[in-house]
Amino acid sequence: MTIPVKQLSDPAVRTFVTALNAGDQSAVYNVLAPGATMADDGTDRDVREWLDREVFATRGHMDVESEADDGRTLVARYRNDTWGEMRTQWHFTIDDGKVSRFETGQA
Repeated sequence: MTIPVKQLSDPAVRTFVTALNAGDQSAVYNVLAPGATMADDGTDRDVREWLDREVFATRGHMDVESEADDGRTLVARYRNDTWGEMRTQWHFTIDDGKVSRFETGQA
């Protein structure tokens, strides 16, 4: 069972997932706070480099299965052309309506 993206509770997370699924680089970068950071499986990565490699160049897509923490923690089936599909967890830190950090990894 998946949660429709338009029903995600946190507006910034909803914008991030909507933009990611649409492959809309501008919209993803617009919802990120200046200096936003991220980690993949516990290792900090360069946000733009990671998004380019793991999302935009490989047609990344999230199907959200559940949300917690007022919509700031998601469990989703994530797929891209490099890795196929895997169950992932995403945690977002939101400041002033922007994503200041996100952490993802296998769930």
